[in-house]
Amino acid sequence: MLPYGTVWTLYGYAQLVSPQPDQRGLTLATQIMSLHVWGWLWIAAGLAGVISAWLPQGADWVGFLVLPLIVLPWMLSYLTAWLQGDFPRGWVAASVWTAIAVPVLVVAGWREPPRVKRVRVE
Repeated sequence: MLPYGTVWTLYGYAQLVSPQPDQRGLTLATQIMSLHVWGWLWIAAGLAGVISAWLPQGADWVGFLVLPLIVLPWMLSYLTAWLQGDFPRGWVAASVWTAIAVPVLVVAGWREPPRVKRVRVE
């Protein structure tokens, strides 16, 4: 979760300081909120993932929830732009974002091995 959280944070920062020049695929997302607000949401999701990476098992659910959740509007925006004919490569971007988010969902479903109990020797 730590690498994903870091990448999401950096991606959000990039949207703030140097937004992508071709935003045709993000029309749906930017109709909901400005790219500046989306950038801050990406940063917040990324930081939640980074913090969750250090939490004990069971308490890290927030990271597993928000990391793929922030990708969903991006994926849907690109897919919608492609289906409407506004962005011919929208299916590619939607597929890439889906492929990036799926491992987070897969790992979230894994059972974690039980932790070894420490025995105090006196």
